[in-house]
Amino acid sequence: MLQALHETIEYIKRKTNNFEPEIGIILGTGLGGLVSEIEVEYSLMYANIPSFPISTLEFHSGKLIFGTLQGKKIVAMQGRLHYYEGYSMQQITFPVRTMKFLGIKQLFVSNAAGSLNPEFKKGDLMVICDHINLQPESPLRGRNDEDMGPRFPDMSQPYNRQLISRALNIAAEHNITCHKGVYIAVTGPNLETRAEYRYLRIIGGDAVGMSTVPEVIVANHMSIPVFAISVLTDEGFPEELQPVSLDEILETAREAEPKMTKILSQLIATL
Repeated sequence: MLQALHETIEYIKRKTNNFEPEIGIILGTGLGGLVSEIEVEYSLMYANIPSFPISTLEFHSGKLIFGTLQGKKIVAMQGRLHYYEGYSMQQITFPVRTMKFLGIKQLFVSNAAGSLNPEFKKGDLMVICDHINLQPESPLRGRNDEDMGPRFPDMSQPYNRQLISRALNIAAEHNITCHKGVYIAVTGPNLETRAEYRYLRIIGGDAVGMSTVPEVIVANHMSIPVFAISVLTDEGFPEELQPVSLDEILETAREAEPKMTKILSQLIATL
């Protein structure tokens, strides 16, 4: 992996004139609009970057964006990778390691998720304060490289408490409905059954999705503070469960995105 990372970093630095980002951003399903807030300096297609996995989803554009947001140098993934696309956990998290090697000091992650908490409604936002990992393997499985992080990284505080507090304050100042809760990561790509939604709620989940946790594990492995936020695009309440389509999920994400963008943008301004 180190050899692949060095080749990737060499290519990116050559194409971006040694651009050194301070902050990394991963934009989830239907949430690529934050890019419009960025003063873009360079844009690289994943397909052209050596060893970089390519997003297979038609609604993920697959670009690595370099520029400035709120006066901070950032690198943003416009389109992320998922385990259900057939990638290994190491491939999914390769971009996080790339951003770390480029110089990021914080990682901001967004996703679209289904609500499990009856008090959290479709279209609301949820800041992630903790997670439960139900995906089948860890991105740290296999031989560990101590140059990247410890064999047994601590996960008692996977999400930065200070950033969580600031984000909730920003949401309150702008009258944005934003909850704090536990995110559960599953494999996908199918949505859950009534019984599965009930189980996920019983074990402590407030929202469920198919991403984010692998990237957060690797960020913690590499000592990168993380902030993560979900747009709740559907409701997994067993007694009221209704069929939901991808188009509905994407539409809800698009409608809620300006609220998420405001929180992320103003949060970055505080750094």
